[in-house]
Amino acid sequence: MAQNTPAPQAPRRRLSWNDPFTRGIIYQVLILGMLGFCVWYLVSNTLHNLAVRNISTGFGFLDREAGFAIGESSIAYTPSDTYGRAILVGLINTLKVSVIGIVAATLIGTVLGIARLSRNWLISRLAGLYVEVMRNVPLLLQLFFWYALITEALPGPRQALNPVSGVFLSNRGLKLPTLQGDGLNWLLLGLGAAIVAVVLLAHWARRRQEQTGRIFPVARASAALLLVLPAAALLLSGAPIALDVPELRGFNFAGGLTLSPEFAALLAGLIIYTSAFVAEVVRSGIQAVGKGQWEAAQALGLTRSRMMRLVILPQALRVIVPPMTSQYLNLTKNSSLAVAIGYPDIVSVVNTTLNQTGQAIEGILIIMAAYLTVSLSISIFMNWYNNRIALVER
Repeated sequence: MAQNTPAPQAPRRRLSWNDPFTRGIIYQVLILGMLGFCVWYLVSNTLHNLAVRNISTGFGFLDREAGFAIGESSIAYTPSDTYGRAILVGLINTLKVSVIGIVAATLIGTVLGIARLSRNWLISRLAGLYVEVMRNVPLLLQLFFWYALITEALPGPRQALNPVSGVFLSNRGLKLPTLQGDGLNWLLLGLGAAIVAVVLLAHWARRRQEQTGRIFPVARASAALLLVLPAAALLLSGAPIALDVPELRGFNFAGGLTLSPEFAALLAGLIIYTSAFVAEVVRSGIQAVGKGQWEAAQALGLTRSRMMRLVILPQALRVIVPPMTSQYLNLTKNSSLAVAIGYPDIVSVVNTTLNQTGQAIEGILIIMAAYLTVSLSISIFMNWYNNRIALVER
């Protein structure tokens, strides 16, 4: 019988400078120690200088009355509220413009990216011209352009443009009809349930197609759910709901939903600028798909639209998602330029706060923490989605 040979033992480590492992540990400890010393020195020196100048520190100012108005707020706010609530209003304004901008820039950029690969010469050249012009004009200049266009070129409220009944466009912004009443909450509840149902339906349809090869009409079923469930929730609740249409009263409009010139200019600039970069990301992702995939889809008799939707784009997503994450992060951080045109985002609100309180360091830390949290949240979600669609090697 063959004898079992003992497994080789790992060499014993000796605390010697000649041992690479030991040297590596010592170097890392020294680097961490120097980094910690630098941080301690900066913090202690800053606190000492603030104490010498009798400048108070800490975040206790957040509970004091703000005393300034904010022109645009998605939640209830008055000047008698605290600085903390004022900063919350600015954060919500930043999130609002970032979320809408990301969705709109993705849709427009995807269409432009596909258009750049169109066989139609005019369409591809126009899409290419849009991308090259918008990518090479600084975003700040674009914001100034759109803000000046809205406030200077558009007429006043009395001569407001009325392209559709109940919709008015003037230098005071865009006025839209809106819903109001207790039934609005039930309508939103039904819409939320419909969105959840659409996500579950899409997941079930994909699994069904993988197992049986049969395609379920997800688009039509989703449209039906998005219409039927909110309407059913509203009818079953019996709560009242009414359409609030804006009306001209005096020198301005009353009622309805208002999109301020600052918000509209910021949103237009962010969407138009970012969609040009998104278009290039989409174009490069589509071109990264092998030519054999196009030929295989053509051999199956698929139309070009179904070929793009069912074969090319699902494979291109694996290339598109990582650089698309960077564009989402850029749009969110570029929203800080809102201070240049007067939109009350978190940077603008915190700037007013630190000017009144003198808490400059705390204010800057709040802005950094807010953008860091939002950016990390976007990165975590996009990394999760990227891992979900990644190819699994066997």
